[in-house]
Amino acid sequence: MGLGSGTGVTLPEGHEAGRVRVRWLGRLPYAEAWDLQKAFWEGRVGGRSSDDYLLLLEHPPTYTVGRNGDGSNLLIPEDELASLGAEIHHVDRGGDITYHGPGQLVGYPIFAVPKLPNGFDMVGHLRRIEEALIAALAGLGVEAWAESGLTGVWTEQGKIGAIGVRISRGVSMHGFSLNVEPDLDYFTKIIPCGITDRSVTSLREVLGRPISLEEVVEAVIPHFARAFGHEEAEVQLGAFARGAGREPFAVDAMVAAGVFSAQNGSDVPIAIRGLLTDEPERPAWMRVKADISSDGYRKMRKLMRGKELNTVCEEAGCPNIYECWSQGTGTLMLLGDKCTRACAFCDVQTGRPGDVDTEEPERAAEAVAAMGLKYTVLTSVNRDDLDDGGAGIFAETINRIRELMPDCDVEILIPDFKGDPEPLETVMFAKPAVLNHNTETVLRLQREVRTAANYGRSLTLLARAKWINPSCTVKSGLIVGMGETEEEILSTLVDLRAVGVDLVTIGQYLRPTPRHRRVHRYVHPDEFARYAAEGAQLGLSHVESGPLVRSSYHAREALEAAQQ
Repeated sequence: MGLGSGTGVTLPEGHEAGRVRVRWLGRLPYAEAWDLQKAFWEGRVGGRSSDDYLLLLEHPPTYTVGRNGDGSNLLIPEDELASLGAEIHHVDRGGDITYHGPGQLVGYPIFAVPKLPNGFDMVGHLRRIEEALIAALAGLGVEAWAESGLTGVWTEQGKIGAIGVRISRGVSMHGFSLNVEPDLDYFTKIIPCGITDRSVTSLREVLGRPISLEEVVEAVIPHFARAFGHEEAEVQLGAFARGAGREPFAVDAMVAAGVFSAQNGSDVPIAIRGLLTDEPERPAWMRVKADISSDGYRKMRKLMRGKELNTVCEEAGCPNIYECWSQGTGTLMLLGDKCTRACAFCDVQTGRPGDVDTEEPERAAEAVAAMGLKYTVLTSVNRDDLDDGGAGIFAETINRIRELMPDCDVEILIPDFKGDPEPLETVMFAKPAVLNHNTETVLRLQREVRTAANYGRSLTLLARAKWINPSCTVKSGLIVGMGETEEEILSTLVDLRAVGVDLVTIGQYLRPTPRHRRVHRYVHPDEFARYAAEGAQLGLSHVESGPLVRSSYHAREALEAAQQ
């Protein structure tokens, strides 16, 4: 149950002794990982989560300087770092300068730290990290130890693990780095940790053989849990990069086969009675009546064509189009109908987008006004070809709607903007009522179904949105039936709540065409009900969960439920 649970150790006031949750997030830029740490720290300190988190990942080449450093142990001018493909961050952990990069395992324990009479047990926290790393290395056949007067983990060949932490309000941040098989030449550009007379080594050097991050992650997790008083950890692992893991990515084969682009019908897999091999029959609760005869449906279709606007309802093949359009509601899709990404579940075509239509915000606002809407949803294709990812068009459309319809609430469903905080600020400064960014699936399946997205990046975006505008409702959506388990969905809800998400939608995956990812299972309505109940218990304001739920389905009603 962790430190403080039957151990005689006192945790900080208000910090329950929960589980330890481990997340392998893959490669994540340092600035995003730093903000993600802050989000989980904030959740632990503020009571959104009673669980400790161990975030495991690797970074692109990055130097970090702690509170004890002044930059003098960087041996090259900062303006030369870009030529190395590296960046530098001055951070609030202890210690001096160190290096993070590909082939190095980085761990950030967001843990409640035991309280002592005169503060928090910083030294004990450091020793427990050292203990976990030393035990994990022993299991890999490496003799390692801690040295008196120094922090970190050492071998005969040199230092193999660095540690630097910060404890604030009784919860830790930052953590450790373990050299698996990084490019050690980056360490020659610094005096690592300010220690001039000791070398740096890696597991590959010590073992004399290649070793993958996946092997090391599997070795570290159980020892880390035990060192911090947990019998076991709840573990969710994302994909490992090529060469660092063991399995190929199915979505890469789909991209190579042209699944997401227009192609000859002879390339389409054979479906018998609409089913691919090993695909389950569609149950009765998933059948939708196609009614194109209603006045509302015909009026909406005519309006969208007249204004030359795209809707995600059509482009993504939403099963609720007949219901929503007959009621005069729909989701406008900005920035064209060609997406720069290819996701295994999505029916929006991948291709080279056209020029940005600068008059689109005006037409979209006119359409909203023509329908007299009190609530509208805006989304877009991914536009990785644009410097701002299309954020400016989002903001301009919100502003134009507000000019024509001051009482209309606007929800936006945005891409991840490649982790760049500036486009997010652009859309948030336009003050949407709801900021939605879909996580889509569980951590294990992210790389399988989202070619260019990242679970850690999505969580970071959601947390940043809340920081920019705390009064905005922050929302995310999940699709089920793609190979995940119920436990994984519940764990994802825990993560979303921990980083500050208010509202979640969960709906059934429906394969758009025979070329897309097959349906793994049809989730029973009772399971959807359990997700809604668990979300409420976690403290989420509202979980809209059901077989036909989509991100924008009953969006206004979901917001009203969340605000009650």
